[in-house]
Amino acid sequence: MFAMFILTFTVLFRLFRLRSKLVAEGRIDPAYFSVYQGAQEPMASAQLSRHFTNLHEAPVLFYVCCLAAIATKATGLAFLLLAWGYVVVRAMHTLIHTGKNELWPRIYAYFGSWIVLLAMWLLLVVRVASIS
Repeated sequence: MFAMFILTFTVLFRLFRLRSKLVAEGRIDPAYFSVYQGAQEPMASAQLSRHFTNLHEAPVLFYVCCLAAIATKATGLAFLLLAWGYVVVRAMHTLIHTGKNELWPRIYAYFGSWIVLLAMWLLLVVRVASIS
């Protein structure tokens, strides 16, 4: 979970630096950020912003699954490997989306992360059911 947090924080840090640079260069009016309306945000900044938002969508289910596994003592090597797998695939998605942003590799990485997350949830359900 900490690795996923670091990934999210890294994207936030990059976004802050890029937006600060854009404002300093006069490429965007700082007033835009008060309500996110008016001028259009430059593509690179908008792309990072969208990715940062994305890191608060599906990964929430990752955090919940991890916390549920910890709370129910349903963790183990398989769960740990899946959790790390999720972080790795999300990191790949981040590199693709915030880099060259090639559509198909990005889609495969994104869908792959959902498959790993599904496997984590299924493993959690099976383990909790076997504990009961």
